[in-house]
Amino acid sequence: MLIKRTRPIYIVFLIIVLTGCSSGISKQSLSKVTYMGSFSELQENPDQFIDEIVLFGGKIIEAKITPTSSELIVLHMPLDNRSRPENLDQSKGRFLIRSEQFLDPAIYQKGVLLSTVGVIKGSQAKAIGGFSYVYPLMETIEIKLWPKEVQGYPWVHFGFGVGTTF
Repeated sequence: MLIKRTRPIYIVFLIIVLTGCSSGISKQSLSKVTYMGSFSELQENPDQFIDEIVLFGGKIIEAKITPTSSELIVLHMPLDNRSRPENLDQSKGRFLIRSEQFLDPAIYQKGVLLSTVGVIKGSQAKAIGGFSYVYPLMETIEIKLWPKEVQGYPWVHFGFGVGTTF
């Protein structure tokens, strides 16, 4: 009888665990990806890959709103097995995301990690400092913003002074 009462609790717990392990990008969007090559190869000649659908991720550098679209400049980062950018403070370059949807700069802030599936639409040159930089230009299909990760292991600290942390 106790097992029958606790069954709903176990089912809810299982759903929460399974949902937490899922990828951030939907399976529907992932199934559309046609380009499996490296970011470096695409960056060398973005116009060669027009209309290819890609999965990229990185850290937002800048968010800008225009009268007709939203633009994000993203520092490319490699993705882990969950399609989450690995924040390793290294990059192969930058890419530009354009969306007809309003991407609020208060949400799409500098430093936020994202993953995106989108269609390559060519390239666009913009200045970085005094240099011209050619960005691969992507029209987004789906964007996933990632929350900051919380350390998953306990911190134990023994020291001198007042108090101890477990």
